[in-house]
Amino acid sequence: MNDEQSVVRVAGMGDVEVAGALFRGYLDFYEVKVEDPDAPRAFLAERIRAGESLVLLADVPEAGTVGFAQVYRTFSSLALRPMWILSDLYVDPSGRRTGAGRALLREVLRRAREAGVCGVQLETAYDNHVAQALYEAEGFEREEFHVYFHGPDARAVG
Repeated sequence: MNDEQSVVRVAGMGDVEVAGALFRGYLDFYEVKVEDPDAPRAFLAERIRAGESLVLLADVPEAGTVGFAQVYRTFSSLALRPMWILSDLYVDPSGRRTGAGRALLREVLRRAREAGVCGVQLETAYDNHVAQALYEAEGFEREEFHVYFHGPDARAVG
C-alpha cells in the first residue's frame, strides 16, 4: 500500500476512543509512564473539544484507523507569525508499511501551507530523512532545531 490509499481526516469528538487508543500506543512505544489508563483519551478529548490541537487520523482500507498526528498551534518569535508544532505522530503496528505516516505528515504540511502559517516544527521521532524530504516537497525550508519555514521570505515580518 502507499500513502495515496490512506485517507486522512480531522478527529472529532466521535473519534476520541480510537484517537486515545493510538495516543496510548504512542506513549507506550516511547515508554512514557502514565498512571491513569484513561489519561491519554481524556487529554485528547479536552484538546479536541477546546480546539487547542489539530488531531488528524489516518484510515487505511482493510486496516481501519491506524495512525494519528497531533499539532499544536503556536507563534514564532523568529518570524513573528503563527506556526505549528507537530508533537506526536504515531502509526499502530497494524498500519506499518501502509504509508499512513507519510500521509499524515503530508496532510499536516498541506494544511499548514493553506493556513498561511510560517513554519512547522517537528518534535516527533518520525524518521527525519523522510520528514525532511516531505517538508521540502511542500515548499518548506529547514532551519535550526527542526523548524521548517514555508517559502524564502517566511521569516520576514508581515
